[in-house]
This record gives sequence, structure tokens and C-alpha cells, in this order.
Amino acid sequence: MGQGSPGSVGSQIITPHWQQQLLKCEMIRSSRSSHHRARASAMASRTVIKSAIPITNPNLVKPSTSTNTDTTESSSKDPPGTPALSSTPALSAGEGSPGVANAAVNHPSSTVAPIAEAPRPTAKAPQNTWSSLDMGGINIKTIPPSSGLFTFTFLINLYLNHNALTSIPAGIAKLRHLELLDLSGNNLSTVPAELGMLTQLKELYLFDNHIVTLPPELGSLHQLQTIGVEGNPMDTSLKSIVQKDGTSALISYLRDSCPVPSPPPERLWKSLISPQEREALATDPATETLSALCYNILCEKYATERLYGYTPSWALSWDYRKELILTEIMNYDTDFLCLQEVDIAQYEDYFVKHLQGQGYEGIYWPKSRYKTMSDADRRQVDGCAIFYKADKYSLVERHLVEFSTVAMQRPDFKKTDDMFNRVLGKDHIAVICLLEAKETGTRVILANAHIHWDPAYRDVKLVQVALLVDEIEKIAANFARLPPRPDTPRAPVYSDGSKIPLIICGDFNSVPSSGVYEFLANGSVPPDHPDFMSHLYGRYTTDGLRHRLGLRSANATAGEAPLTNYTPSYQGEIDYIWYSTANLAVNAVLGEVDRGYLEKVVGFPNAHFPSDHICIISEFRVKPPRPPALLPTAS
Repeated sequence: MGQGSPGSVGSQIITPHWQQQLLKCEMIRSSRSSHHRARASAMASRTVIKSAIPITNPNLVKPSTSTNTDTTESSSKDPPGTPALSSTPALSAGEGSPGVANAAVNHPSSTVAPIAEAPRPTAKAPQNTWSSLDMGGINIKTIPPSSGLFTFTFLINLYLNHNALTSIPAGIAKLRHLELLDLSGNNLSTVPAELGMLTQLKELYLFDNHIVTLPPELGSLHQLQTIGVEGNPMDTSLKSIVQKDGTSALISYLRDSCPVPSPPPERLWKSLISPQEREALATDPATETLSALCYNILCEKYATERLYGYTPSWALSWDYRKELILTEIMNYDTDFLCLQEVDIAQYEDYFVKHLQGQGYEGIYWPKSRYKTMSDADRRQVDGCAIFYKADKYSLVERHLVEFSTVAMQRPDFKKTDDMFNRVLGKDHIAVICLLEAKETGTRVILANAHIHWDPAYRDVKLVQVALLVDEIEKIAANFARLPPRPDTPRAPVYSDGSKIPLIICGDFNSVPSSGVYEFLANGSVPPDHPDFMSHLYGRYTTDGLRHRLGLRSANATAGEAPLTNYTPSYQGEIDYIWYSTANLAVNAVLGEVDRGYLEKVVGFPNAHFPSDHICIISEFRVKPPRPPALLPTAS
């Protein structure tokens, strides 16, 4: 039976949480027979033949004639939010999963503890016809590290209870979608630290083993609702935390006491030119290079345990993170810094103060909501900041693009219900700076944008980016008309706005397969593009979108598709540095974070990475503007 029994708790502290744990322990102890859950599920799904003739209402409208009472079928017809029929789904390989369809509805974003929706992207779980596997009570003595079990990455429930296991291989970390793992009734004295990678886990049953302590890496299991420890000779300090304050308190304790892992190797530059070419460019006085950094730094207001429950509280604090952020951006020493999610207080009290000492000047605007807030509250509103090297560039103009305001000014949007209902409620912005190199007179247009996050509003993302591009084209045309400064006689003359070097940085919250990426990279999308989601946006959805900026992603040019956002629920590329290919060329981009390191951490922020985003950097060289082609003169 193990080292403890619900009937002999003696002087244990009985809190509601501990009572629930003891009930679950007793229920699992009664499930020691082979494939208990699978057989129980099969019994529950059988058609029941009734001998009595039921009395029915003859006026009742008959439902579907199907007599199948399988719980998968019935749960799939339930409206969203209907609870699963069984609190303990019992399935085996090959069977349907009761409540799986509904579980997908109720399942919270795994960027968040199971209490709120997070403003972060999430990836979909792999689909399969079955998602639970019952291998309980069949006297398994060992699971080899090469077991095919670890290829079933779609599993949600795994029962390995009441076997003879003495260890669990580290390969279990591959089953990233597990929500329930039952290891009760084995001969385990330890559990692998790699269990901490299973951040989707809600239930982890370790009842009736020989476990004395738990690896602190389990502190990343921020969605865990029950860790079953009864029946183990558990360290009293750990067990008492569960008894008094519940599973979440134990997870928080483990998380905050976990040793800091080894730092990753330094990120390497990926050069697109040979060492000989770089040397030739360095010795050519006509060569002009510039570099840009793009970084969503994770605003202090959003960096909460509620959203980032897997991050140690000390590593989530702004006092810790701000120094890592500043050190990183100062070490790279780029010409331009484009930062998103910078609040007013951070900008004024921290970044301006420190970056001015490094020769940077800054431009900043918060999101539009700050206008309606008190002085104290508005200091927590985030926005976009641009910093530039003041000894190299002078600021000619600055522009704020409030997408909702620009949308309101378009005549073709004014009678569009979708614009009022979907676009106007979002207060995202972009900042555009017109800069001029002090030595050469070369002009640069630098934009920094933060686009809406929610995948349910793909249309809004596309509209916001289209509005940004429209504004850039108008601003560029006016910039080209300005005469060169008199103190730079060799300054290039720009015949139109498209001849001016352009860099657009930002958190676009859009993957490379999105309409946003297609529009920026290809220069057009059709009016019926799926990302418009059949909504109506004036000429955008009657004529389509088009631009002539000739843009390309710097990382795409380098053949890279780096991870720029890394959380338990999403790992992918959503931040970009776009550049005008007609007048800029990529020399190098900053390479990816070491993949070996990423495989061992559940997500960012952590001790080494202060944001859930990863900064991206590109170095460019300016192509001299081509003179306009001369028309042949008439003879």
C-alpha cells in the first residue's frame, strides 16, 4: 500500500486541499488493476439495453436517432464551457477521449496559469484520434530511454500507475502536451528534473512511491493543480507546504529556489559577406553602414506571475530585468534601437538617463490610452521608443501613427461597421523618425511598430500594417522634397520617397505565413485575402493592398527564421526588421539563441533572458541612390 494511508493521517493538518488529495489518493489506490481506466471507459461507453418500456412525452421533439452514448460524441455536442463528463478521463490507446473536444474549449493558454487569457500567441496542439494511454497495473519494470512511448507527443493523459518502475527516463520531457500523468504505486525514489518541461500538466500523481524530495525544476509546472505526494516518505518541509497551502504554494517554492541553469553560449553573427568583402568595405571611404536593434522588452505591468508562472519571481522583477535589458542593448552598440512595450516611467527614469550617457537620443510615444488616465496611471502605459546615435545622425522629423486615429480619417472607412467594432478599440501605435547622417547627408526613415496580438483579429493586424505603410509612403514623399543641408554639399538628392533608405522594426505578432508578412514581403495582397476574415475595410477590401517600398525581412535575406518569442505555449518568429532592398543591403544579422540551451528551458523570461521576446539585430550598408534614367532627346 505504500508509506501512508488516508485512514492514518493522525496529526496531519487537514485543509480542503489536502482532503481533496487524500480522496484522489484513495481513488487511485482502487485503480491498481490492469488497464483500470481503459476498461472503465469502455464500460461507460457501451450502449445500455433497457428491459423496461420508458414512459415518454409524445409531444416531445425527438433528438437525433443515434443511440450511441459514447462520451466523446455527447461531449462534442455540448456547448462551449460544458464540463467533461468524468473528472478522471479513463482511456487507452485506440479509444476516443471523453471530453477531448470540450477540453480544447476549456483549456487555457499555456502562457498563462489557468485563470486568464494572455496577450501572447499560442501554438495549436497536434491532432490525433486518441490522446490518452493507460499502461497501468501491468507490471512494467522499466521504460527504456529509446521507448516509442516518447514519440506519442500528442498524448494528454498518461497512466503508468501500479507498475514496478524504479525510474522514469528523461525522454518523458518530449510529451509536452501532457495534462495528466499518473506514476502512483511504483518503486520510484526520484523523478527526473525533466518533468519540469511538461508545463501543460494539471495533475501529477506520485502517490505510494519512495520519493523523499522533489527536483526544484518542477517549479516551472505553473499550471499544476494537484501534485499527489501522499504515501511517500516525503521531506516534511515539502509535504507540509502542500498540506497547509496546496500545490501552487509548493510549485512557487520550488520555482523560486531552483538553481540558475548554465548560461547559453554567446549568440554568433551570421555574415552575408565574406571577410575579404568586409575588409574592402572597411577601407572604402564611400561605404556607409548602419545597424538596427529591435526588441520587445516586456513591460513591467505585463510581467506578472499570472502570465509567467514558470519564471522565478526574482527573475520576473523589473529591478532584475532592466539591468539585463540595458546591458544587452548597450553591448551591441547599434546605431538605432527600436524598443516596444516601454512604459512612460521606464523611458523617462531609466532608459533616457542611461542611454544618453552612451550617446543616444530618444523619441517616444505611449499608446493612445494614456490620454484618458490620471498622471499616476499613465506612467504605466507602454509604448514604442526609438533611440539613435546622436553623434552620427540628426533628427529631422518625428511622427506618431495612431492606427485608430488614422483609420478614422479615411473617407472609405467612415461607414464601415467593422472599422468601428474591430479597429477603433485597439490603441496600438507606430513611431516614425526621419534621420539624416551628419557626415554624408544620407537620409534614413526608421519606423518602430507594435501590432495587435490576438489571432482572432488577423484582419486588424493587416489593417494596422496597411495604415502604417500608407503613412510611411506619404511621409517619405515629403521627406524627399526637402532640400539637402547646405553644410553637406555631397549629400544625395532623392527624386522620390522610395529612394530613401527605409527600416521598419517591430513586434508584428504575425508569423511568416500570415497576410501581414505576405503584404510586406510581396508588396500586395488581394481584397479577398483570408486574413481579412470577410470583414469590410473600404478600398482595402475592394481593391486589395499594394505598396512599392520593395521590402524584405533581414533575417529572411540571411536564410534565417529565428525564434523571436519563446514561451511554453509558443515558439516562433513574430518580430522583424524590414528594409528597402533598393537602397540597403544586409551585411550581417545576429544569430539565434543556442538550440541546445532552448531544449532545456521551458520559456522566457528566465535568469538569462529578461523578456519573452528575443532581440534581433541587423547590419546594413547603404546603396548609393541611382540617378534617374535620362530620356533620349529628339533629333
